[in-house]
Order: sequence, then C-alpha cells, then structure tokens
Amino acid sequence: MSNHFHLVVETPEANLVEGMRWLLSAYTIRLNHRHKLCGHVFSGRYKALLVESGNGYLKTVCDYVHLNPVRAGLLKPHERLLSYPWSSLTWYLATCAQRPAWIRVDRLLGEHGLPMESDEAIRTFEQHMEARRLENFEDEEYKAISRGWCCGTDAFRQEVLERLAERQGESQMGELRRESAQVRAERIIGEELQRLGWSQEELARRRKGDPGKMAMATRLRKETTLTVKSIAARLYLGTSYSASTRLHQWMRARAEETHSPEAGS
Repeated sequence: MSNHFHLVVETPEANLVEGMRWLLSAYTIRLNHRHKLCGHVFSGRYKALLVESGNGYLKTVCDYVHLNPVRAGLLKPHERLLSYPWSSLTWYLATCAQRPAWIRVDRLLGEHGLPMESDEAIRTFEQHMEARRLENFEDEEYKAISRGWCCGTDAFRQEVLERLAERQGESQMGELRRESAQVRAERIIGEELQRLGWSQEELARRRKGDPGKMAMATRLRKETTLTVKSIAARLYLGTSYSASTRLHQWMRARAEETHSPEAGS
C-alpha cells in the first residue's frame, strides 16, 4: 500500500514480536543504506490480527490482503489483480519453480478446495479472486479483519482471551486488552462470590457500600485494567463518582489498618 503493508505469516513458535522487530529494522537499515538516508521508515506499532487455523479463516484473511489494491482504488476496473506489482498474488499464480519456497501456496489453494500445481487450479483461483473484487467490502467478515483483533470462531476467541487474561499487559491492543480484562474480571468476581457464598442476585441486592462488594471492587481495581465506571456498573455500586469516592475511602481505611501498630498487652 502507499503508507503501510499487510503480511499473513504463520509462527510455529510464539515469537512474532521478535520476528517483526527483525523484519522492520532490517528493512529500515537496508533501505537507508541503499538510498543514503537515515532515521525511521515505519512509524507506530504494527497491528497484529490472530487468525484461527482452518474453518476458512486463512482464506478470508489472504483474500482480504490480495484485494487491498481494489479497496484502496489503486487498480482501475479493467485492470487485473495480477497487474498490481506489490502483491504476492503474482507468486500464487506462478509455477513452483518460479516462486519463493517460503510462500505456502498449498495452504491457501487447499482452503479454496483447489489441487496444487494444476494449471486449471491456478486459472480457477484467479477467476475466483476477480469475482470477489465485485463483492461488498463492508460485510461482516471484512469488518472483523479491519477493526478487530481476532479472526476465528467464538470458541477460538474465548480460548485466546482466557490465556491472555492470565498475563494481560500494556503491550496488548486496546480492544484485546479490554476484552481480556473483562474475562479476568469475571474470573475474580466468580472467586469472590464463591468465597462469600453469594449468588449474582445476592450481589445485586447488597447495599452499595457492603464490605464484600468493596473487597471485590478493590481486587478488580488492583488486578485488572477495568475503569471505576465499569466496576461500578458490574457490582451495582451506583454512579462512577460515588463508587470512586467510596472505594477510595475503603482502600485508605484498609491501608491505615495495615500500617497501624498493634496495641501492647
């Protein structure tokens, strides 16, 4: 693209961060050396989209990338997708001897239900891609790619959130961080309800300043990235302002109790 690129990459090991750091820095160094430039080439952090293996999600993402020149208005209606020089589609339509070994053409063609190394399969694949350029780019599957952090089934999404809830951090993207924080929060609420012997209905009935609620809110504030507004709504604490005041007073009182000296006998 004119100011960014898209890359679909499979990482057998959990080393995407290291790989992207190498790719971006190596490209920057070589480009600056070749053109006698200096400084950054890329600005900002890259966005990573998790893609579920199988179920057609790889096909959706690869088709999205190959159709980007159309979406960006870089191709005229009469021009073939193949004419765009900066797309890997060229290699998908080339023979095995002509393409780089690291491009896994078999994976994508397989998801399209096409056999490998067949001239007919290659022609069918190009026809399919040319037909897809006429589709609506605003449908749900494309929105999930352009706006979300995950492309997969609900079960896959929930599994990822469960894993990330254990190690959420500042490096996670906004929506992903928010959703993983919610998963972690629900886990904490479940633990506290079990400890107190409360049901969800009991939680709603309890008064806003109930010690059990305050202890629960304290854990959520310390162990998740949920805002006071979100905590207040989930625990029935009233307005965010009153909840913030009440929570601050509760935490300060607990801190004073912790640091106060014990009376001698």
